[in-house]
Amino acid sequence: MSIALALCLTWIGSTLAEGADTTVRTGVPVSVPTILVMGDSLSAGYGINVEQGWVTLLQQRLREQGYGYRVINASVSGETTGGAATRLPRALALHKPAIVIIELGGNDALRGLPLRTSRANLINMVEKSQQAGARVLLIGMKIPPNYGPRYSEDFESLFTNIAKQYKLPLLPFFLESIALDTARMQADGMHPNAAAQPQLLDNLWPKLKPLLQQR
Repeated sequence: MSIALALCLTWIGSTLAEGADTTVRTGVPVSVPTILVMGDSLSAGYGINVEQGWVTLLQQRLREQGYGYRVINASVSGETTGGAATRLPRALALHKPAIVIIELGGNDALRGLPLRTSRANLINMVEKSQQAGARVLLIGMKIPPNYGPRYSEDFESLFTNIAKQYKLPLLPFFLESIALDTARMQADGMHPNAAAQPQLLDNLWPKLKPLLQQR
C-alpha cells in the first residue's frame, strides 16, 4: 500500500439530498422502495459536483435499468461508525429503506479507535437495519501497513467476519483500482475525483444488483 492510500483515507464522508417520492398506480399512492446510504466522504462527492458522485450515478443507473428505487444519501463527512450508529434509527424510521448500504470504518482507523468498538457499532447498524426489514450491503476498507500489520489485518478482517456472521454481501475494498491511481485522485491526494466515480459504482454494482427487484 502506498502513501496515496493513506492520504485518501484521511477524509471519508458526504451529505446528499433526501427525497420523498411516491409512485401512483391506478390512483393508489405506492411508496417507492428506498436505498439508504450510510457512509463517509467516499460517498459524499467531496470536491466534485454532487451530480458527478457515485450515489447520483447509482440513481441514474437504477432508473435506466428499470429498477424503481430512490436513493437517499445520509452520509456525513468525517463520519465514524459511532456517529452513524447514533443517526441510523432516525434514518430508518424516516425512510423505511429496503436496502441499507454501510460504507464506514476508515475514520475509526485513522483515529485509532479500538476495533472492538468499530465492530460493535457496525453490528449495531446491521442488526437495526435487518430488524427494520432492510437488506444490508457492507462495504469494506483497507488501511496501509504503517498502522502496524496486525492492526491493518484485523481491521480488514473486521468487515469479512461481520459479513460472514450476518450473511451479508460484502465489497471488500471500495477503492479497488482507484486508491493507487493518481489520475483518479484529486490534487489533495485524499479523495477520488470525478473520473473515479463511475469506477466506484462499478465496484459496488455486482454486490448490489442481486439485492434489487425490478418493478
